[in-house]
Amino acid sequence: MYRRTVLNNGLRVLTAEMPHTRSVSIFISVGAGSRYESADKAGLSHFLEHLPFKGTRGWPTALAISEAVEGVGGIMNAATDREMTSFWCKVASVHADQAIPVLLDLILHPLLDPTEMEKEREVILDELRMTNDYPAQVCDLLIDRAMWPDQAMGRDVGGTMETVTAIGLGDVREYMERQYRPNNTVIGIAGAITHEEAIAMVDEATRHWQPGAIMDWEPVTPSPSDAPSVLLDRRDTEETCICLALPGFALGDHDRYAATVLNGVLGDGMSSRLFQSLREDRGLTYDCHSSISSYRDCGALVVSCGTEPARAVEAIAATRQEMATLLQPAPGAEINKAREYIKGRLLMRMEDSRSVASWLASQELLMEEITTPDETAARIDAVTPADVVRTAERLLHGSVFRLAIVGPHDDAAGFEAVLKEH
Repeated sequence: MYRRTVLNNGLRVLTAEMPHTRSVSIFISVGAGSRYESADKAGLSHFLEHLPFKGTRGWPTALAISEAVEGVGGIMNAATDREMTSFWCKVASVHADQAIPVLLDLILHPLLDPTEMEKEREVILDELRMTNDYPAQVCDLLIDRAMWPDQAMGRDVGGTMETVTAIGLGDVREYMERQYRPNNTVIGIAGAITHEEAIAMVDEATRHWQPGAIMDWEPVTPSPSDAPSVLLDRRDTEETCICLALPGFALGDHDRYAATVLNGVLGDGMSSRLFQSLREDRGLTYDCHSSISSYRDCGALVVSCGTEPARAVEAIAATRQEMATLLQPAPGAEINKAREYIKGRLLMRMEDSRSVASWLASQELLMEEITTPDETAARIDAVTPADVVRTAERLLHGSVFRLAIVGPHDDAAGFEAVLKEH
């Protein structure tokens, strides 16, 4: 489904021809994220992600950049995570030759104007304030901190008000000089474009881009034995937000696909066990779901829900009961339903050129290999009920639950007690 070329400077370019589409998507993945930052520079990767959109050598203003893509009906954005920063755009295929140079100019020739940086600093600080106003988002941040205390994995990717305020232009320039190198970057291009056309456009724009030494990311360290199992943020809200988590599986773990099926059985979708039990049977919540995440050396299984404050402990106990049922073999029909749900969502996403470009670039950057959607579907199909039980045993036996609570609660003791129950 794809072709791969490594340019002379180490830049990897992967393409997937989708001649039935009318679009082209370009997805640039850079090895830059919060796991590359020191605590006092938290949010640096995210800050840098914002700044190229303020102006580049070829498109010197934010308006010029926007008009170059939106002016032909395209869309463009960027995102920062723990292990990767991405820049992407999607345009009608007839405008690919215009969009690709614009996107590449963001990472090759940003102006990094100090005046624009100060204006964008205020935008980012407002973004942090906005996150703090949403209890569910605060709960998501708390569970990361509970899972990985006092380290990069547990910090907010956006940083804090203090660290973002302290980041200087010199910090941004130095970080970009280190991380934004062709040997630390992957470009995925998908849609109505040939491999040869894509390579020619990328090579023309990047031929003077030189490789360099890259900073290492911070590995995960085990939580100390005295780390709190419950983090509580007291707020006068009408609903209690809950995140319950266990350590999961790294990207290279052999049980990662079984864990995906386990998650499908447990809490992915309205027919999952959690949704049926907590919402349909008990009326505890409007929405509950589980998610599985994998990183280079760690992962997590997180159950999220909201409920009436007086029923929060009940919701947590019910969630633990449903998780415990995974230690018994699930009926074959239930495993098959989860497999088909996962495969169906994946294959439908692959109709979108942006999803395909992201699929290629992200895997190449983080794993240095590509598993095609068909190969992924085959691995999902190979998961058996026994595989799910084995994976559940790895998750539940010997692992310590971590809990994040946001709501009108003054004491964590009741929540700590329910975590200790068997």
